[in-house]
Amino acid sequence: MDTAYDVIVVGGGHAALSAAIAAQRAGQRVIVLERAPRHLRGGNSRHTRNVRCAHGPGDAYMTGEYRPDEYLEDLRQVGGGRINGELARFVIRESEALPAWMTQQGAAWQPALRGTLSLGRTNRFFLGGGKALINAYYETCRRLGVTVWYEASVEEILASGDRTDGVVVQRGERRAALRARAVIIASGGFEANLEWLGRYWGDAVTNFAVRGTPYNDGRVLAALLELGAMRVGDPKGFHAIAVDARAPKYDGGIATRLDSIPFGIVVNRSGERFADEGEDLWPKRYATWGARVAAQPGQVAFSIVDANGIGAFLPPLFPPVQAGAIEALGELLGVPAAVLAATVAAYNRASAGNTVVRHEELDGVATRGLHPPKSNWARPLDRPPFYAFPLRPGITFTYMGVGVDERARIVDRRGRPFANLYAAGEIMSGNILESGYLGGFGMTLGGVFGRLAGSEAAAQAGR
Repeated sequence: MDTAYDVIVVGGGHAALSAAIAAQRAGQRVIVLERAPRHLRGGNSRHTRNVRCAHGPGDAYMTGEYRPDEYLEDLRQVGGGRINGELARFVIRESEALPAWMTQQGAAWQPALRGTLSLGRTNRFFLGGGKALINAYYETCRRLGVTVWYEASVEEILASGDRTDGVVVQRGERRAALRARAVIIASGGFEANLEWLGRYWGDAVTNFAVRGTPYNDGRVLAALLELGAMRVGDPKGFHAIAVDARAPKYDGGIATRLDSIPFGIVVNRSGERFADEGEDLWPKRYATWGARVAAQPGQVAFSIVDANGIGAFLPPLFPPVQAGAIEALGELLGVPAAVLAATVAAYNRASAGNTVVRHEELDGVATRGLHPPKSNWARPLDRPPFYAFPLRPGITFTYMGVGVDERARIVDRRGRPFANLYAAGEIMSGNILESGYLGGFGMTLGGVFGRLAGSEAAAQAGR
C-alpha cells in the first residue's frame, strides 16, 4: 500500500469530495477514504435533490430573489434562534458563489420547480438528483488524479499534541497507517449507530428508520472526541422527518419521505392529533415531524387526507390505506375508530367553511377554537374516500459533532485549533444549527466547508 499523501480526506459524500477536489486543484496529492463499496458511495448526499443558495434576480434554475438576510432569518426560525451567527453568515455569503463552483466540478441543473415544495426561489435542483451529482464529482476526482479507496474504514487517527500524522485504515484483511501533512474529516454523524442513539432515546430507537447510509456509525467522530476535540450540538438531537412506516430500516432515502402532512391531519395510534400540521411552509417544518412522531406512543402516527388532498403532494412510494368512511379507516389502521371519528369531526367543525387554494404559500386559513390548532391550509376532511399513510421517524443525520473555527480547523475542548486537522459536512453541522433544519442547507454546508477545508488543508500541506 502506498502510504504517503499530502491530504487525506475521510468520507465520500458531497463535503468530502468538495474538499478533495479543492485540495487537489491546489496542487496537493489527495486520497479519499470511502467506507462504503463503490456502488453505495456518496454517503447521504446521493439521496439529496438540491442546494440552498442566496442569490439576486432569478435565472433558469431559481426564481425570484433570495437575499442573505432572508436566508439568515430562515435559519434562525428553524433553529429556534439558536445558531452561530458568524459561521452562518459565512456559509450564506459563500453560498452565492457555490453553484458556479459546483458547475465547474461537473454539477448539472434542472429548471426551477414550482408548486407545494415552495423551493423554486431558494433552492437549485440537481439534474438527476444527488446520485448524478456524486457521480460527476467522482469523475472529476478521477480526471484530477485523486486516489479513491472504497471499503476503507478509518479505525484510528494518528496524532501527537496539536498535530495529526495520518490515519489507520482497514481494507478487508489489510491494515495500513497512511501518513499525510493534513487530514480532513467529512464522514458524517452517528445516525446509523442505534446503540449510540439508544443511550439518549432508549428502546424507542428500535422503531426508527435510518434514511441514509448505514455506514455513518460515528466511529471517526468517537475517535475525534477521544482525541480531545470539542463536542458541539445536542447528543440527543437529530434531523429526522416523518417517513412511511413501511420504509426499509436503512438507506430508504428521499423516496420514503411523505409530503402529505400539510394537506390533512396527523393522529397518533390513539386517534388523537398532537401538533400543528400547518405551522409553516413545508421546507421549513418537515424536519420537525420526525421528533414529533418519535415522542408518540410506539413512535408511530398516521397522516390522513381525503379525496380533495390525495393528489396535491408528491406521489408517495407506498400506496395509502383507503376506506370510504373514517370509522372504517380507523379499523384498518388499528386505531380506535370512535376516537378517530371524533377527532376528525372536531377538526371539521373548527375548519367549517374554509377553502384552500394556495398550498404554495401561507394562506392563514386556520382552525377556530381547536387545540392544537392548524394554522394554515385548514380545510375540512369531508370528501370520501379517505386515505392514511403510516408514519415513523426517519433519521437523516445527528447534530452532535466536533467544534471548528472559521478556517474549518477542528478545535480542542479549550477552543484551540489543531494545526492540520479539519472537518466539513454533517460532522460539524452542530456549529451552526443545534436543532431544526432548512431544506437544502446540508448540501450548502457541505459544499462551503468542504471547499474551505480543502483549500486550508492544501495550504497547510504546502508549508
